[in-house]
Amino acid sequence: MKTLIVATQNKGKVLEIKEMLRDLDCEVMTMGEAGLDREIEENGTTFEENAVIKAEALKAYTDAIILADDSGLEIDYLNKEPGVYSARYLGKDTPYTVKNQMILERLKDASPEERTARFVCAMAIAGKNIETQVVRETIEGYIGYEAKGENGFGYDPIFYVSEYNISTAEMSSEQKNAISHRGKALRAITERLKGVM
Repeated sequence: MKTLIVATQNKGKVLEIKEMLRDLDCEVMTMGEAGLDREIEENGTTFEENAVIKAEALKAYTDAIILADDSGLEIDYLNKEPGVYSARYLGKDTPYTVKNQMILERLKDASPEERTARFVCAMAIAGKNIETQVVRETIEGYIGYEAKGENGFGYDPIFYVSEYNISTAEMSSEQKNAISHRGKALRAITERLKGVM
């Protein structure tokens, strides 16, 4: 059985990825579980660049296939902030409750039409004997007027999907995975993985 190492320390992200890859015949491990606890400098200017940087940084240390993603929130009213800095917005260790409250505050004068936003996910696979590949997917929505829901993580409580009029933190994991940026990117990259495993 092949090993797939997910290049992240984000436990919420790993849980989502493991759940969505359960039908793929491989062992899914985190960086920590694989003994690859390394700091990787994400100095790309796009989600795609950062995903590739993470995947390629780890492939030198293992024969496993590396799956890396870079994802974040783009808010049109804030010139697509926080963007590639989503995880580091207001400081890496700042709780998301604080980050979300700050965003709601910055959008207090924005009209409903100005609150458009999207989650973006770029996902890359790399390995010693495979060509690095990357995909990008999004989910469109808007920033609500309050944080709601307990099921998600990060910016999920303030990101609302128009078709459902609820936040992604109010969705079940099955509902969210079916429509989310990460769910779509993972399905796209799974097709690529089948060709190299």
